[in-house]
Amino acid sequence: MAKTHVNGIDVYYEVHGSGEPLLLIMGLGANTTAWYKQIPAFSREYQVIAFDNRGAGRSDKPNEPYAMGQMADDAHRLMDALGIESAHVFGMSLGGMIAQELVLRHPQRVRNLVLGGTMSGGPSAIFAGPEVVQQFISLAGMPLVQALEAGLALLYSEGYIKANKGELVRRALLNAHLMAPAYALQRQFMAVVGFNTVARLGEIEAPTLVLSGTADRVMPRPNAQVLVEGIAGARLLELVGAGHGFLVEKAEEVNAAVLSFFGENRAEAAA
Repeated sequence: MAKTHVNGIDVYYEVHGSGEPLLLIMGLGANTTAWYKQIPAFSREYQVIAFDNRGAGRSDKPNEPYAMGQMADDAHRLMDALGIESAHVFGMSLGGMIAQELVLRHPQRVRNLVLGGTMSGGPSAIFAGPEVVQQFISLAGMPLVQALEAGLALLYSEGYIKANKGELVRRALLNAHLMAPAYALQRQFMAVVGFNTVARLGEIEAPTLVLSGTADRVMPRPNAQVLVEGIAGARLLELVGAGHGFLVEKAEEVNAAVLSFFGENRAEAAA
């Protein structure tokens, strides 16, 4: 757990385990704590580097325009600061957009690419429906616990919430002090609005795995199909019944699929 100054800001990062580097890039407003079901599994085989994007967690939150390319440069320069020449990269949601920019700008730095619950932007992007946006906006006017409970419906299936609500709320309260301020969320969101890799997807040569929850209301699954069709050789894994929070709801399936994907490509590279 440390900070380093890169690209004009102080970036918080954590390093777990040893082996080939695996860089984890989290989504809008989220931070390293959201990887809590992945880090233990991945760090048994890899050196896992998780960090907070600008505007989130314990990294700096400048109140100025953000751009996806700028956030990819944050990740790239963090790799430089840590002496990492190349890494496997797993980006979730906003992190998947950052990961696309990272591999497009610095293809030699990305060994294998996992894109979870994300999109390529542009005119083909399918955003959350108006009812989802209204639900998200309404959270701002609620007391903290009520807002956290209501927010679960945006991320998880009804059955998963019913079985795990207490633990989900407990963890959310535990990490509530790391919540991004409203202005920083807006800065990150505007970077999403300006994001578009549709015409450049064909330039991605890194082996790519795309993950999508079939019940994802935040990033509807047709976005995953655009990525798979645009990136040569990309594979798609649909997580049946899972919402946008599939890193938690389908953790075992996600972890197994990602580790298997890396392992297969490692074997092919060695051969």
